[in-house]
Amino acid sequence: MPEPMFNENFSNTMLFKLSKPVAPSLLLFATAVFVSCSGHNHSDGHSAEAEGHEHKHDHTGEIVMSPSDALRFGVKSEAIEKAPFAEVVKAVGEILPASSDRAVVSAPTSGIVRLARGIELGKSVRSGELIASVSAKNVSGGDINEAAKANFQAAKRELDRLEPLLKEGIVTKKDYNEALRAYEEAKSAFSPVAAGGSAVAGIPGVISELSVNDGAYVEAGQTIAVIGRNSRLTLRALLPSAEAAFLPKVATANFRPSRGGEMVSLADRNCTILSSSPTGTTLPGYVAVYFSFDSNGDVVPGMPAEVYLIGTDKAETLAVPVGAVSEQQGENFVYVKVDDHAYKKQPVTLGRSDGRRIEVLSGVNDGDSVVTYGSTFVRLAETSTVVPEGHSHSH
Repeated sequence: MPEPMFNENFSNTMLFKLSKPVAPSLLLFATAVFVSCSGHNHSDGHSAEAEGHEHKHDHTGEIVMSPSDALRFGVKSEAIEKAPFAEVVKAVGEILPASSDRAVVSAPTSGIVRLARGIELGKSVRSGELIASVSAKNVSGGDINEAAKANFQAAKRELDRLEPLLKEGIVTKKDYNEALRAYEEAKSAFSPVAAGGSAVAGIPGVISELSVNDGAYVEAGQTIAVIGRNSRLTLRALLPSAEAAFLPKVATANFRPSRGGEMVSLADRNCTILSSSPTGTTLPGYVAVYFSFDSNGDVVPGMPAEVYLIGTDKAETLAVPVGAVSEQQGENFVYVKVDDHAYKKQPVTLGRSDGRRIEVLSGVNDGDSVVTYGSTFVRLAETSTVVPEGHSHSH
């Protein structure tokens, strides 16, 4: 029986692939496959007398990769088993700040606002830190709080003057009470905070909004800035009205920020459903579901999100990590590990996905070992037709 030789088509294919820019890890992998295949020998001293005794294992369509190469390039497999898989409905959503983790910094009086040095979006601030100062000086109409301050000071001086005279009986109790009433009225009309014109942070956090520009005129009570701690965030998921019957079943959700990033499981983030109501949004054709969850700093308010609403009803089914599924020419498939040296490309029919795992309706069986990480490297080795060592067809 002729000795198996390195497949020339594989060589040409690999050289073509490597003539294009590739990641260093893929280049290293291609080199390893080329070397291991070109030096591969399966005669193993088998005599011609053994020809005709076929091994029961069918090697048709097998993809060669040695255990050392699989380890080297991070190819991992997982034996899949039937397990509970929840009903899932896909939705769109948005990350919002939690109301309990936000504080508004308001103008203490009317006037011209001056932002404190270094105050800008994204700046971390301490509780009590100065955000801005407001002054009505040089503004038409003057500072009404200055007048209130003057009245308060005058009322206090008059009360202080009458108090010892009351004890000596020089003034009547009625005169003293009139002065005391005027003092209390002036005191309630005057705000020391407003007089100082200081707008300070009420909580520690990050400035998420700046509502005014430096030098702008503001009215008393007008928002200057918003501070968010972002220790808790809110996910608003918009479910199509046609799926409204699913609302009572919603237990949790997974989401991926639409700008990229890893899938986030709210079940791992101390998730709480805030509300789930068909009247939760004014957007026609959609109903809203709100979740509160812990922030780990990997998502920020304002991010759009791809959401997978997960229900309470679960059924036993086969499911694989989303990354285990490849697509080629409109067909989905996974790589099944046949043995230590070989893998097989297996077409599959897919069902629901929760963003992390996806249901496999057909194509694999309970107990099959499916490649869950490194399927790119297995796909790169797919053009090799060399039979793996120890798997000769003749014995």
